[in-house]
Order: sequence, then structure tokens, then C-alpha cells
Amino acid sequence: MTTHSTDPATDTFRVRWWVKGDLNGLFGLGTNVLLNVIVLTGLCLAVVQMPDDVVFGRILPALGIALPLGNIWYALLARRLAKRERRSDVTALPYGPSVPHMFIVVFVVMLPVLIQSGDPLKAWRAGLAWAFIVGVIVLLGAVFGPWVRKWTPRAAMLGALAGISITFISMSPVAQMWQVPWVAFIALAFVLVGWLGNRRMPFGAPVGLLAVVISTAVAWIAVALGWSDILSPTAVAEAASGVGLYLPFPTGDVITGLADIAPLLATAIPLGIYNFTEAMTNVESAAAAGDRYSARQVLTADGLGAIVGSFLGSPFPPAVYIGHPGWKQAGGRIGYSLVTGIVVAIICFSGLVGIFLGIFPMQALVPILLYIGLVIGAQAFNVSAMRYAPAIIIAMLPSLAEWAVGLINNALGAAGTNAGEVGIDALIGNGVIYDGLKLFGSGAVLAGVLLGAITCFIIDRRYWAAAVTAGIAAVLSFFGIINAEAVGINASFGVTLGYLIFAGIMVAFAFAGRRDTERPLDDSILFVNGTLMRGLGLHHNLAGAEFLEEVSTAPHYRVHTIGDVHPGMYSADSGGASIAGELYAVPMNVLLRVIEGEPPGLYRGPVELADGRVVPGILFDEEKAKQHPEITQHGGWRAYLASTEAASSGS
Repeated sequence: MTTHSTDPATDTFRVRWWVKGDLNGLFGLGTNVLLNVIVLTGLCLAVVQMPDDVVFGRILPALGIALPLGNIWYALLARRLAKRERRSDVTALPYGPSVPHMFIVVFVVMLPVLIQSGDPLKAWRAGLAWAFIVGVIVLLGAVFGPWVRKWTPRAAMLGALAGISITFISMSPVAQMWQVPWVAFIALAFVLVGWLGNRRMPFGAPVGLLAVVISTAVAWIAVALGWSDILSPTAVAEAASGVGLYLPFPTGDVITGLADIAPLLATAIPLGIYNFTEAMTNVESAAAAGDRYSARQVLTADGLGAIVGSFLGSPFPPAVYIGHPGWKQAGGRIGYSLVTGIVVAIICFSGLVGIFLGIFPMQALVPILLYIGLVIGAQAFNVSAMRYAPAIIIAMLPSLAEWAVGLINNALGAAGTNAGEVGIDALIGNGVIYDGLKLFGSGAVLAGVLLGAITCFIIDRRYWAAAVTAGIAAVLSFFGIINAEAVGINASFGVTLGYLIFAGIMVAFAFAGRRDTERPLDDSILFVNGTLMRGLGLHHNLAGAEFLEEVSTAPHYRVHTIGDVHPGMYSADSGGASIAGELYAVPMNVLLRVIEGEPPGLYRGPVELADGRVVPGILFDEEKAKQHPEITQHGGWRAYLASTEAASSGS
């Protein structure tokens, strides 16, 4: 169980700003953010050919403001949550430059402008305008995003997130690792043993620090002995000459970029929707790990971060990161986020990124990204009911398609051509179904969530919900937000028609089964009415579950006290009452632990709640219960315990 620190005099719950595990989180998240800052710096210099004064004097200082503000905000939210729930295991949401956006703004927004105009500054201003639009859309998402989260199945949201983690988060690091495996495997070994194997490192050293330092040291030794040219001492010396103080300042460059807004909307609108969808899935991911944050607060912070960053000079929208469960598992709590923001600000303001580009081989850093990808991909299955596995898979597929299309485009571009010049028929003839992949992967995260939700609803025989969701997908494809070549009116007729036909089929099944009252129980939630409730004897068996709400049963249950150790509740034809309890979202591993730890006679069965929902709950055999005193009149186990305590104190 989580331990709390309290002041005996005032009984005021204390939340520590820093714990030992934050050092692991700092080196993990700090390395992750630093890696992304290094990558986006390299992309700006090498791909968009921006001048050094723009990269080191405008973009990085802007990130030096936007990123720390976000990290501080999320540290404060975590501290507030920890105080409210009196918990010492709350982990702040990780925050940094959005990884998919880094590549999209470079290759989809800025590079085409550079190729067309030959002006890297014009390309940069287009990126600023694009980031501003994304921020505005995310702010709009703060209005209705929480409603979307409430009605969207968790398996669908986490499945879409898993698709991103496998493709954009994991695959590029894996490819880079296998370029220089003799360096990467050193870091990978420490990461897997320390963070997945939960093995303590020598002298309690942080896992991330050991992984990066030892693999980097091996790389430099190989360079010194002439065995490899993976690093260059002269590059470090040249980068050191650029160290200085670079402070951010707002300009009107973003306004200039907005003058040519139309071409930007084609990617800004779906990517803005992607951003708030991803933010909600990351909030859901944190909730699944036990930390429930306000989606509205998160979306507002992300939107403002993108807007402020764009006016200061950064075309890279920051966002809540994928990976909260990974940093929680690594021991990070509040301090790791706060200190990461401060460290990143110092690095961005000082121009030290250039030195890091020279000191650390990429292969020493990217295993940490792979670790995050592994944890997020696994979480989608670990916290969802087993029957939703197909929904998780289908939610992942659009991201796989988007990633594949990116690889195809980059390969063709490297050959000096593109899909249009090669010809779609020629590509299909060689097994590359380019047009289908491109449509399927457009608006990948949002499309994945919708497909996953439809599949979840069908698995649960909620055909009306599946029909409505398919209708929403039809509308979004009609306007080109998902599954379309571009944003517009009637942007993807075939896909829109397909979704409408699908919705019609779901309506037909809904009518055909309207008298079917049998519904599968949702294994991902559990109603408890006894010692599993908060503050009672077996509540520790629910560690890892998420408390949803206090609820009551429909008024036809009776309860007996089983030796004053736990209650025994069963459904009764007469003499029943509404029994108070608690509802939890329960990962499969937690559910198994609950079942194994239950006292004899208790079992899991259907319980009807006062609002008409039928959920899995803890019940007791009726005949055995009747051999014990009835306590139905108290309305629940907690009220019964209070009455016995009052009686004892009165006597």
C-alpha cells in the first residue's frame, strides 16, 4: 500500500517535492526531452537549412520558455492531486516537444515551403503559423474533449496510443540502434534490466544515467583507439564556440506566416485534432496507472504552450508525452518534471544543445525512447479487458499505415521522385497499395480511436453506439479530417459512403436485437461493497485500479455480516434495499489479485446499479449468507461499521 507522511500535530498531509525515484525519472524524461530537442535542432539545421541564429537564437530559447512552464504546471497539478487524494505515489505528467509533430512540421509543412521558395525563413514562418493553428484547435478541444473522453472506450484510446508508440516512438530508435548495435545494446541492457526487470543498479545509481554514460564512454574509447568514427572531437570544439546566452523575445513572424494560411489547414486541422486526441489518450493512460487528471486542464495547457511558443519563435508544439506509466514505474513523482523543465531551460538558453549533439551518440539515447514505446504498447493490453484485444489492434493500424506511407514517401523522395510520378498502378503492381494506405492512415490517431470504439461497442453488442460512432467517422471523412487526401467538402466520398453503410448495418442489428437483454459484463470495471472499499482492510488488493465514483445498487439486494469480517450481499426477490459501494476501473492483473484475495464464499457476478447499469460486483452465496445476521437496514458495510463503533463507544 502507498504510505503517507503526516504531521501528528495538525494531521496535515505532506507532499514531497522530491523523492529518490525522481532521479530515475529526471534522467529518463530529461534524456528523452533532450534527445527530442537534439533531433529537432538537427532537422532544422540539416533539412530546412535554417541559419544558426534562428535555430539557437529563436527556436531553442522559445522552447526554453514553453517547455519549463508546462513542466512546472504539471508538477503543480500532480502536487494538488497528491494532496487531494492523500497519496505519495502520484506522478506528474511528462511534457515536451511532440515527437510526431517534430517530423510532420519539418517534412510536411516547412520542407515543401523551402523547396518551393528556396527561403528557409519563409519555411520557418510557415511552421510558426502552423503551430499557432494547432494550438488554437487544441484549446477548442478543451471545451468538448472531456465529454469525448467520458464516452470513448478506454481500449480504443489506448490502442490508438499504442499504434503511435510502436511506430513513431519505437521504430526509428530501433533502426538507429541497429546502425551501431555495439553502443546501443549497452544502453538497452541497463534500461531493460533496471526499468523492466526492476533491478537496483550498483550504488543505487539512476538507470538512465548509467545507460547513457557507460554507452557514451564506450563510444568515445572506440573513437580514441581509432576503431570507429561515430563521434568527432572537432565537432565538440566547434559547438563549444557557440555557447552563450540566448533569450527569447516575441515577434510578428507568426502573423506573417498566417498570411498564407490555406495550405497549412490541410495538416493543421487534423494534427490539431490529433493533438487533443493524443492528450486525452495520455490522460487516460495516466488514469489507468492510478493518476486521474483533468483533461480540460491538460488541453488548455497544451494549447497555450503551442500558441506562446509560436509567438516566441518555435514551430514545435509541446504536448503531454506518451509515457506517464513508464516514469511512474521508474519511480518518478513530482520533482522529475519540475527539474526537467529547469534543466531544459538552461540548455536551450545557453546553446549547449550543439555540444550535446557532439558528445552523445544517438545510439546511447534512443533506447530510452524504445522503453517508453514498450511500456505504452503493453499498457493498452494490460489495463483492458481481454475481449477488447481485437479493438486495440484495429486502433493501432492507422498509425502503422501513416508510418508506412511516410517511409514510402521518404524513399521515393530520396530517389528524386514521388508516388504520383511513379504511378499508383505501378506501386500496386509491386505490392505497395499506396492509395489505400494513405487514405487509411490520414488522421491516424483519430481514425484509430473511432475504429477501436466501434469494435468495442460491437463486442459489447452496443450496436446503436457503434452506429453513432460510424456516423461521426462518416462526417469527419466527409470534411477530410480522417481517411482523406486533404481537408475539404466531400473530401473522401468512398470512405464516407462506406462508414454510412456500416452505420446502417449497425442500426439493422440494433433493431434485430432490441429485445435481447443479455449483455456481456465489462471486465474492466468492478463494484465493491465491503472491505475492498477505500480505507478498509483489503483495499490494498485494488492497488493499480482507478476509483471512478461512489454508487449504489438498485433496491433489490440484501446484506449480511459474515462474522463482522466482511459483508455478504446477494440479489433478493423481496425485502431488498439500495446498497452503497464504490466503482473501480480494474486492470486485468488487479482483477486476478482481487479474486485470489477474496475470503471464501465471495464471488464475482452481475450487479444492477441504481442508474440501470449492470456491472461485475462482489456477491455472496444467498444460503450461506442467511446463516449470519442481516444488516440490510444499514444500507451498506461502511454504515454498519459506523453504527457498531457508535454502539461500542456509547457503552
